[in-house]
Amino acid sequence: MSAAKNKAEEVQNNVSGLYGQYRTWFLDYASYVILERAVPALEDGLKPVQRRILHAMKEMDDGRFNKVANIIGQAMQYHPHGDASIGDALVNLGQKDLLIDTQGNWGDVRTGDDAAAPRYIEARLSKFALEVAFNAKTTEWQLSYDGRKNEPVTLPMKFPLLLAQGADGIAVGLSTKILPHNFCELIEASVKYLRGKRFELFPDFQTGGMIDVADYNQGKRGGKVKVRAHIEEIDKKTLAIKSVPYGVTTTQLMESVVKANDQGKIKIKKVTDNTAADVEIQIDLAPGISPDITIDALYKFTDCETSISPNACVIVDMKPQFMTVTDLLKLSVDKTKDLLEQELRIKLSELQEKWHYTSLEKIFFEEKIYKELEKKYETWDKVIEGIDKAFVPFKKQLKRDITREDIVKLTEKPVRRIYRLDINELNEQIKALEAEIKQVKYDLNNLVDFAVAYYENLLKKYGKGRERKTEIKQFEVIEAKHVAIANTRLYVNREEGFIGTGLKKDEFAFECSDLDDIIVFAKRGIMKVVKVADKTFIGKDILHLAIFQKNDERTTYNMIYADGKGGVSYAKRFNVTGVTRDKEYDLTKGDEHSKVHYLSVNPNGEAESVKITLTPGCSAHKKEFDFTFEELAIKGRSSMGNQVTKYPIKSVKFKEAGKATLSGRKLWFDDKFGRLNSDSKGLLLGSFEADDRLIVLYKDGNYEITDQEMTQRFDAENILLIEKFDPEKIVTAVYADMEKKQYMVKRFKIETTTLRNKFMYIKDGDGNYVEAVTTDPEPILHVQQGRGAQIRKGKMKITKIAEVTGYRTVGTKMIDYSKSVEMEWVKAKGGDGQPELFE
Repeated sequence: MSAAKNKAEEVQNNVSGLYGQYRTWFLDYASYVILERAVPALEDGLKPVQRRILHAMKEMDDGRFNKVANIIGQAMQYHPHGDASIGDALVNLGQKDLLIDTQGNWGDVRTGDDAAAPRYIEARLSKFALEVAFNAKTTEWQLSYDGRKNEPVTLPMKFPLLLAQGADGIAVGLSTKILPHNFCELIEASVKYLRGKRFELFPDFQTGGMIDVADYNQGKRGGKVKVRAHIEEIDKKTLAIKSVPYGVTTTQLMESVVKANDQGKIKIKKVTDNTAADVEIQIDLAPGISPDITIDALYKFTDCETSISPNACVIVDMKPQFMTVTDLLKLSVDKTKDLLEQELRIKLSELQEKWHYTSLEKIFFEEKIYKELEKKYETWDKVIEGIDKAFVPFKKQLKRDITREDIVKLTEKPVRRIYRLDINELNEQIKALEAEIKQVKYDLNNLVDFAVAYYENLLKKYGKGRERKTEIKQFEVIEAKHVAIANTRLYVNREEGFIGTGLKKDEFAFECSDLDDIIVFAKRGIMKVVKVADKTFIGKDILHLAIFQKNDERTTYNMIYADGKGGVSYAKRFNVTGVTRDKEYDLTKGDEHSKVHYLSVNPNGEAESVKITLTPGCSAHKKEFDFTFEELAIKGRSSMGNQVTKYPIKSVKFKEAGKATLSGRKLWFDDKFGRLNSDSKGLLLGSFEADDRLIVLYKDGNYEITDQEMTQRFDAENILLIEKFDPEKIVTAVYADMEKKQYMVKRFKIETTTLRNKFMYIKDGDGNYVEAVTTDPEPILHVQQGRGAQIRKGKMKITKIAEVTGYRTVGTKMIDYSKSVEMEWVKAKGGDGQPELFE
């Protein structure tokens, strides 16, 4: 018994002692932080400190600005955590530019600049906040922390504020991160939900930029969005960052750019912050550095691109709950509809009460019941009874019983009111009240339509200037090794079989990036792909090393090797597309005494001829002969190859270059990303040989000739035509001359040869743009003019209108400019093609 008693006492001590206190106190603390500090409530989308600030500002509201220091003091009556937390939360609310009108220096979320001290800045509730967030009649109240005042449990918010402003909070054991969404799109989505239609919501940020929402997952845990800055190419030597990603300041962005430069991932001369009203960070590139590759590198290695993982957690019924943004909007709209119904019912009750009293007042004076006041009753109660009896014949005209308070209120009217009363005016008031009551009842019976009208009114009153700022687009995946610049020097000790960046006393091979893979061939017939390192052993007598390009199906290796076991020599042609890094691949039959006589690397599958000399002492009659690799098919790297000779070879020497045995490389243009590719994505441009070029004609009136470099970027939205360049082709362009208000047409050959330089091919002028362009030799344009019954259609054979001239000429007038004109190219079907429009 004593042992059991001791055990019970020990358990009791643990519960009431330090262990028990820690267990209960920590749980209490965690619950407090979750519910009262970090996580917003579902009902109004506010954290307690934000709600108390807005309530304090409503108490102070007189339409004028108040010092933030005064607002903080007022809010401290409700929030027990000091002025610093209140001040920070107030500045955060003010910077969101929705609920609070600000005056003074409130800082800048783009640059990270802090707001001025609270005594210097001012604020007041916005008209929007007063309309959507406050109604004392529908607010649930509770005592403040010290019991002296009442504060709202939640504000009667009739707007999805949580989704509009977003929220961040770190509590004990959980966090919340709800991204801000567009004001107008939230209202439009609310209307769609009320109408039973589907809707989608995506984040929108004050800082602008771009966002990839492919993995947004409706803001739920596990989702992710990528955000990017807008980067523009000013010229070949200068880039300009025109926005910052959400959550990144210009200072942080510049520091990340400098860091990437110091690490050798990009090469720039300097970075300058020119931010004023708009963000502008200018980057001056080092000589010879590609702006296209640098833009990709900025997205890959700096804060120009960041990932954000949303985590929508809110307080529902005093518990944290994880939800999607779709659920949050639906619940907000349902709550708004309930609040609107409450307000309508309260209004109906007030109107009915007003109608009752006005009708009572009308009868009181119209039927001269007020004369009861002139009779001599013994007591005041008798007076009230007398008036009540006088109303008996008229009680059927009323909708409720007459109370003592009604009669007392009538008797309190001043005498002068009796003589001036206009009965007709009372009748008009009653009619107006009846019309209002009818409308309120109609709205209650058609609550969805009323809620839709409410949202549409919000959009009309407050939507201007709140259009989407963040562009939604899909981002291409940028491979680090494709954009990393050559920031290190690679050396090789061929005899000993080592490569590395630390072998500075040995042969310099080439410059590369520390992210590159290096492919190496040794005389033994061994091939390896390794990372760039300080020193790596491959195998003695290194024959060739280069930067490895994965999935390269064009680079072809031609090789002749001697099998160490039988002495027979074989020739093979192969590609290396994919390998396991650091794995040793044997390209021979596998004998350790095998050796390579000849190896060549051919970027387009060229098949050369070689001269093979056998050893003098062999028994072969012909000790020297030619061999052409063109006879061999390209196979896998593990193939044995074809036998060349069974006799020992003394030497193999290059004799004559061969032609490429591979067909031209097919190129596609992906208009989603503005990129060239060989992966069958987008528009097929054709088959290209190594020296072929591209012609790109833009809507803004520029053209450029460019090469096949995959890393270059194109302004896809501005491109009218991209194709293989043929200098003999005639370009036909129709453009709008906005100064003369007419469409011009011109035909010309491309006369320039400079690569990646833009040339204007239409008349320079404000607003001028290209309507249509083609390289068809016999271009025919279908034109439609006018609208409705005034539509005229026809075809124009351009060769009848315009002659071939230089690309700098103005061109020939075609028709007058009109916004109703529509044009498209059609294929010629014969006929003489009249130059004028015809029905």
